Amino acid sequence: MSSTLPTFTFQQIERVARIIGDTENGLTGTQIGNLLAQLRYPDEGSTMTKWMRINNALIELQNKHQVGNHTVMLINEVMRPESYVDSRELFAARQERLNAVLSFAGFYVRDDGKVANTSKATTLDEAFTKANRMSEQLKQRGVHPTILTFCSAEIIQLNYFHAVFEAMKSIKSRINELAKIDGDGAALVDDAFGLANGPRIAINALKDQTEEGEQKGFANLLKGLFGMIRNPLAHKAKIEWQMSEPDALDILTTLSLVHRKLDAARTKS
Repeated sequence: MSSTLPTFTFQQIERVARIIGDTENGLTGTQIGNLLAQLRYPDEGSTMTKWMRINNALIELQNKHQVGNHTVMLINEVMRPESYVDSRELFAARQERLNAVLSFAGFYVRDDGKVANTSKATTLDEAFTKANRMSEQLKQRGVHPTILTFCSAEIIQLNYFHAVFEAMKSIKSRINELAKIDGDGAALVDDAFGLANGPRIAINALKDQTEEGEQKGFANLLKGLFGMIRNPLAHKAKIEWQMSEPDALDILTTLSLVHRKLDAARTKS
């Protein structure tokens, strides 16, 4: 990174300050005072709103020196990984929020907490996509494209609850289409995959007990997914169903496996 960095817009500095001085998850007033003193930045005192205290210090320094270095130095100090040994989720949350803002200036916070160069974002969607660790992790897992088609907007917004809900809809839609029947939930699975009268959808040749067992197991997996995910999410408010990022990633990966099985499935003509 260049030793002399371009200036940030006032809006970018304000967003950085609001993230670091956030009321709920930001630094405390004491931490902000210590940080500004350590960096030898101007400090208007603890009687001022936390984010404004940071904002004013950064604006004053940028106006005086006409460089963006002071903002980057502050972020580097705040994002030292050793400060988050007992709070990895807080590091990830701050990193993601900062990256959405910094992407408009051509920067991002690396996993080592240091600010580095990247290509500039020009739209909100591009900024959120650049900042979104979940999108990158799903790509690394090779998640089925149908999953991303159904819930890419929710993933960009970090809305894990609705991302999973929309992805589950993609399974129902795919089964309806392949089996050429309506329905939902366990009843749909029985109609589409049941062996009694010959399944409408078969995930293998069903030539022996092993393959019939795989078909039954796949049907049971689908019923479990409908029972555990689709039905509760359809009837509970988002606030009542806590969906973490790791849980959402694992569920979306499982739904991706279902889509791959359906890609290779045989259907009744």
